[in-house]
Amino acid sequence: MTLAIIGFLGGLITGISPCILPVLPVVFLTAGAQSARFDGGAGDPVAASRARPFLVILGLITSFTIVTLFGSLILGALGLPQDVVRWVGIAVLLLIGVGLIVPAVERLLERPFQWIPSRQVSNRGSGFGVGLALGAVFVPCAGPVLAAIIVAGSTGRIGTETVVLTASFALGVALPLLLFALAGRGVIERIRAFRTRERGLRIAGGIAMLALAVGLAFDVPAALQRLVPDYTAALQRPLAEDEAVQEALDLGGLVNEENKDLDQCTNGADELESCGTAPSLKGIESWLNTPGGDPISLDELRGSVVLIDFWAYSCINCQRSIPHVVAWDEAYRDAGLKVIGVHSPEYAFEKSEANVAAGAADFGIEYPVALDNQLATWTNYRNRYWPAHYLIDADGTVRHIAFGEGNYAATEKMIRQLLTDADEGVTLPDPTDVEDATPEAGSTTRETFLGSSKDVNFAGPGTYSQGEAEYRYPDAQPADSFALSGDWSVQTQYATPTSDGARIRLDYHASEVRMVLAGEGTVRVSGDGIETREIQVSGTPRSYALLESDDKQDGSIEVEVSPGVEAYSFTFG
Repeated sequence: MTLAIIGFLGGLITGISPCILPVLPVVFLTAGAQSARFDGGAGDPVAASRARPFLVILGLITSFTIVTLFGSLILGALGLPQDVVRWVGIAVLLLIGVGLIVPAVERLLERPFQWIPSRQVSNRGSGFGVGLALGAVFVPCAGPVLAAIIVAGSTGRIGTETVVLTASFALGVALPLLLFALAGRGVIERIRAFRTRERGLRIAGGIAMLALAVGLAFDVPAALQRLVPDYTAALQRPLAEDEAVQEALDLGGLVNEENKDLDQCTNGADELESCGTAPSLKGIESWLNTPGGDPISLDELRGSVVLIDFWAYSCINCQRSIPHVVAWDEAYRDAGLKVIGVHSPEYAFEKSEANVAAGAADFGIEYPVALDNQLATWTNYRNRYWPAHYLIDADGTVRHIAFGEGNYAATEKMIRQLLTDADEGVTLPDPTDVEDATPEAGSTTRETFLGSSKDVNFAGPGTYSQGEAEYRYPDAQPADSFALSGDWSVQTQYATPTSDGARIRLDYHASEVRMVLAGEGTVRVSGDGIETREIQVSGTPRSYALLESDDKQDGSIEVEVSPGVEAYSFTFG
């Protein structure tokens, strides 16, 4: 019952979130308008399928539940790409769109579902097939409930609890859609101009369906979600942060048969250990730096030493760690080392393949990179850190785990040892010589997020919450905190000015201060011991240097941000 309530609430919040917007026109026209009562050509009323909205939504729930829970397992067993269901769903949407414009095609498509009770009317078809197609391509916003469902489906931990959670989540999502469809039907019935234009509404529904299919093919809904503020964040956050909810969503724990022995490894050990067979790479959406974007399986790499690096391209800790991984790849590639970067995003913008590809190019990464956008592989490794290194021997056994920065010399020593164990005749180059820039724990200001979902050190006055507001600096600002001045729009992931003169004041302790920025415009940096200068910001989010010095220092930086620039976070070194 607890899981059912949590799932329903999570689905209900998702059902009113911005990610629902792309499907609303289709629901309105194909489920709502087509179930309205129309006047016949002679003015006589024509009965309509009153059950159509319910059947459309039922089809959506059915296919969404099946695809989410069992899609990865079925496709993996058949050796098919993970996105094949999505493309099949898009193709079906195209066919249904044509069917709405050409009735004969629709009757042909709906024929397999004629066993479902419904009145055969002029706007014939139960709509169940439409719902099945929508559910196959429906990608709701991520949240704690959906994340738990996806992880369970991708890792095969599917039991009664998972099914209850998924079904209740789907019901929660479906309720707002059903109400929207029924409201649409009521509007159509009450406006006489519509009642004599059934054919026109069918064509409009077909066009909406075709537009949705084309938009999905080019990932337009994802771009729309990035543009529209997430007005449900304030509702989602308490659900995500509640300890009882987190415990319930654990669904028996993250330990499974693949990763149960990872606890036998000691974080940052100086000697090789044995921690069971390496878990598989699950739920990977796409690959970079592989021939034709083909996926890689760890089973294919038996006989080689493998290093898996969990990273995110805007993470300052990863930025200091990646030069070591790149150096190891270049030095030991010919000796049999295979490096795989698993990109597990922390921000929504880090899910963009183009952004990750640009970040990988900036860091000189030539080894394969797996896009773990749903954190399925991250969870399968029970990982919790950016960066994290898992060293696997030629037999496929995990022999070393290192969380966070540092421990590079020990990791490289074990890479060399495993390469020698795999091939006694191997010739190894000299050890790499990359400076370890890992700061001492607690020696710098902690990473400072400017989005409403992660702020932890806002200096006030007042509260820091999503939406537009005017801010002012506090009379006294605490150490290691930030404050705003001027007119700002705070979103879940970033803050952006709504007028000129908006500023951020940061109190810091570090030798390096960087800022993750995106959009178009300028930032003007000034402060203690800093030469005032302007930085041009353009394009997708990336890290910009504000301060670089040899020694750590306490200071204050003021950043004037122009409208059009999105400020995500401050990071420190």
